[in-house]
Amino acid sequence: MYKFFFKRIIDFVAALTGLILLSPVLIIVIILLSIQNNGKPFFFQTRPGKDQKAFKIIKFKSMTDAKDTDGNLLPDNERITKLGGIVRKTSMDELPQLINVLKGDMSLVGPRPLLFKYISLYNTEQLRRHEVRPGITGWAQVNGRNSISWTDKFKLDVYYVNNVSLLLDIKILWQTVMKVIKRADVNQSDDRPMQPFNGNN
Repeated sequence: MYKFFFKRIIDFVAALTGLILLSPVLIIVIILLSIQNNGKPFFFQTRPGKDQKAFKIIKFKSMTDAKDTDGNLLPDNERITKLGGIVRKTSMDELPQLINVLKGDMSLVGPRPLLFKYISLYNTEQLRRHEVRPGITGWAQVNGRNSISWTDKFKLDVYYVNNVSLLLDIKILWQTVMKVIKRADVNQSDDRPMQPFNGNN
């Protein structure tokens, strides 16, 4: 009952409440990022959601669109701005995803939405991560994130799919808050970047 009904209600109420309470902070960040990024405070990207249905994920734009002489985007570490670095380190870049939760594209808790190009690389078991809505945070995120292999991440994602419950969601949200406060395993870093998934890792 929780997985198919109450979870969505809790997501909607929590996302709406969060957006209202955080609106002063969000407005300030939007203004600062708009100034920094030529009126573009948000980053949009198409990701696969529940049942692989496409949706546009929303994040704060932490990098510029600077390109090299050939027209290719510069490496991430050369495009991220000082403000963007702060937004990432504090995990504020994820806050606009509350809009995705409000719309029903995402949940507060679930497997993180990755890239469409990975779909064809998943095995049958890994593909099960799309049986539920993707989340702002998830079981893999509080159990290592970038410090564990893709294989282990997907095992944790499938574990979540098999064990969705209110208590598990509360546990994940609490651990996420603690990690954000301690700034542990929250965002990618220069010394521990997230490597692309190639189907074998």
